[in-house]
Amino acid sequence: FDGDGDRCGVVDDAGEEIFADKVGVIMARDFAKLYPNSTFVADVKSTGLFASDPELIKYGAKADYWKTGHSHMKRRVKEIGALAGFEKSGHYFLAEPVGRGYDCGMRVAVEICKMLDRNPDKSMSDLRRALPQTFSTPTMSPYCPDLEKYDVLERIVKKLAQRHKDSGSLGGRKIEQIVTVNGARVILDNGAWGLVRASSNTPNLVVVCESPESEAELRLIFKDIDAVIRTEQAVGDYDQTF
Repeated sequence: FDGDGDRCGVVDDAGEEIFADKVGVIMARDFAKLYPNSTFVADVKSTGLFASDPELIKYGAKADYWKTGHSHMKRRVKEIGALAGFEKSGHYFLAEPVGRGYDCGMRVAVEICKMLDRNPDKSMSDLRRALPQTFSTPTMSPYCPDLEKYDVLERIVKKLAQRHKDSGSLGGRKIEQIVTVNGARVILDNGAWGLVRASSNTPNLVVVCESPESEAELRLIFKDIDAVIRTEQAVGDYDQTF
């Protein structure tokens, strides 16, 4: 748990940390069996498995990718009547009949224990390994001045939208859709994606990419999205790469 108890982190029985968005998919799989045809909200930095996972599709679950941020996520869950919202930073918003709609780390821990109780023949590591494999970058943050980052982002989003309009590609994959509720999440024809958005609280952009195919494809997606970002002179060095 974090200092104020509104986030929950998970380390499984094999000693592996499970990132919060993947914990969200594991929980959504369990909830979908109990509440078929549910909607789950995920922030734009989260894994594409909320939309593509065969188990979630099997039970009619729908994914809604929304703005990163506590207030945005909580409001969205309520607005569309979602069963739960999952944020990659470790905030979980469990709505009725599971929770009360706000993020409480202890409530999430209880639900994870109940999930394990409903699956007595499986450990947490079994549930982790049952997810389809994906290849993801860390959350990378190239410097961009606070007074410029939103204008810079607006131009980057327009360039990516134009590429989509021109039937373009990223990493050799056709662009299928662009979600622009919070920057640009560019979704490709195999479910891979790349995201660029502005940080809410630091002088940075935020870049995340994911591929369901391979690390090689992941690197190609990042290379192409970074090439668009580099057309903006105000963007500086990354805090980390991969």
